[in-house]
Amino acid sequence: MKKTILDFKKAKENNERISMLTAYDYSSAKLIDEAGIDAILIGDSLGMVSLGYEDTLSVTMEDMIHHTKAVARATKNALVVADLPFMSYQTSVYDAVYNAGRLIKEGRAHAVKLEGGIEMCDRIEAIVKSSIPVMAHIGLTPQSVNALGGFKVQGKDEKAAKALIEAAKAVEKAGAFAVVLECVPAKLAEIVTKELNIPTIGIGAGAQCDGQVLVYQDMIGMFSGFTPKFVKKYANIGDMMKEAFEEYNKEVKNGSFPSQEHTFKISEDVIEKLY
Repeated sequence: MKKTILDFKKAKENNERISMLTAYDYSSAKLIDEAGIDAILIGDSLGMVSLGYEDTLSVTMEDMIHHTKAVARATKNALVVADLPFMSYQTSVYDAVYNAGRLIKEGRAHAVKLEGGIEMCDRIEAIVKSSIPVMAHIGLTPQSVNALGGFKVQGKDEKAAKALIEAAKAVEKAGAFAVVLECVPAKLAEIVTKELNIPTIGIGAGAQCDGQVLVYQDMIGMFSGFTPKFVKKYANIGDMMKEAFEEYNKEVKNGSFPSQEHTFKISEDVIEKLY
């Protein structure tokens, strides 16, 4: 059966862990879904790992809708969550609701995710009132990388830690059904998790969160850029792919591919009649 936000609620109540991975295309989403992952996130991280941008800031609504459509077509069981990209919701409550609606209506997502704490609660509340589930995202918020001064662990001093706890409680009150905690000290994430009635989804936030999310290219070694400390590589598919591409290139150049087993036959009688 297809997962819903009610499954997230039940998982929190029953102390069951939630698995989440990113996906940006049909083939990857199909494999992730078949593996039994609870939720698939079409993250704006697609800008860096799929489109080659330096950060997530250049990703557009059209990018997000295009990739969300592909993932949604492949997904039979997982909850499909799509990121609202930079400046698609910060500008106004109206823009937030309108663009969230586009991800649901055009992209066929089941829920949206947006970054920010207390300052974004009016957006969360308005989107939820429009019957669109919202996953919040606090801690390190990549769309705010310039304001944060880079990709840094958040909530490390007393003031920042208290602010993060307040932000978590605020997004829950605003109606978020779950909240991503990114690059937060494990002990602090554990406190936040215990304080909330909605599930926390950690990425670089320790093992005591209610669930975990990773960028799938990172965890299978496909993305050759910077690998964050919190990423565990479960396979080195990138190396395997490169080796396969190199072998293919070699065989094409030396003429050993395609071999007889990869070609189609035609009757010699037909060939003779061509001359």
